[in-house]
Amino acid sequence: MWGLFALAAAALFAGAAVYINVAEQPARLKLDDRALLAEWLPAYKRGTLMQAPLAVIGAVLGAGAWWTSGGWYFLLGALLMLTNLPWTLVVILPVNRRLGAIDAEDDPAPIRPLIRQWGRLHAGRSALGLLATAAYLAALAPIS
Repeated sequence: MWGLFALAAAALFAGAAVYINVAEQPARLKLDDRALLAEWLPAYKRGTLMQAPLAVIGAVLGAGAWWTSGGWYFLLGALLMLTNLPWTLVVILPVNRRLGAIDAEDDPAPIRPLIRQWGRLHAGRSALGLLATAAYLAALAPIS
């Protein structure tokens, strides 16, 4: 059961991450710069509240599946899910901080390039989630 729950967590994480990249990010980029930042700030905070726990849960469940089954694809999936945390903290967080430091009265010129950069970096989270999902699927696939 650990493996099935790990797969579910990874798939939910990946689905949310991909949705952000293919639907939310392109839609928000149609806004003017100040509205773009005003939309991104609360969306990112809400997304973090959903995705961070899913990454941790997916990693813990994958590690549990590996521990109980010995299947190395479970370990791979767990490591991929766990990699989302340092990716976010080391690679994406500096951009988040720069965006969060922009005041409503500041020059809006840096907003759009920073949010475009954030979207490219967030695609890494999508890739990690999709790869973890694939690893869990491979671990759960019946051997012929």
